[in-house]
Amino acid sequence: MFGIEWIEWVGYLASVLILISLLMSSIVKLRWINLAGAAIFAAYGFIIGALPVGVMNLGIVIINIYYLRKIYARKEYFQMIPVDKNTQYFNYFLDFYREDIEKYFSHNNFKVEETTVGLYILRNLVPAGVFLATEEDPKTLRIQLDFVIPEYRDFKIGNYIFEDRKDYFLNLGYNTFHSYGVNEKHENYLEKMGFKRIDKEKNLFEKVIH
Repeated sequence: MFGIEWIEWVGYLASVLILISLLMSSIVKLRWINLAGAAIFAAYGFIIGALPVGVMNLGIVIINIYYLRKIYARKEYFQMIPVDKNTQYFNYFLDFYREDIEKYFSHNNFKVEETTVGLYILRNLVPAGVFLATEEDPKTLRIQLDFVIPEYRDFKIGNYIFEDRKDYFLNLGYNTFHSYGVNEKHENYLEKMGFKRIDKEKNLFEKVIH
């Protein structure tokens, strides 16, 4: 194609993957994509006989595997603590991440003063997310905000909220969550967390816990 040998396309693909990896805010995604790019670059280097290219990228593959193993083996500690909605820190948190929050939740979609459940999610003692929900009926919470800061978006916090700590919500009397899908990324997240679309017109998702 375009007079370029197939092996050159392999090199271009590897370069693009490595470039994309550097755009990732999530360390896990960065490592995985970088690993794929380095593996293809290593193969490319060995095929064309460029041993320095092949050996260096093979080394990068090994380094990525080493750190990914450490990430997945590492014991992480999560905790939920109530949000005091009138604190300066809470308002600063929302303002600092407002642009990113509004990619998933329009500011008009949540009203802090009406929140029934408000939680900070700590990950290794670092505030990594905020969860706000309002009572829709005695058994149902409508999620107003389920936001995780970019560097922690690897689904672990979502699993912690909706699976590991579902007893917290059950003890409050709630066994159902409702959330409106905002865009494709948000909908993919909801589906990953076990939500089912129950109203296509309103783009409403539901998750029932037991």
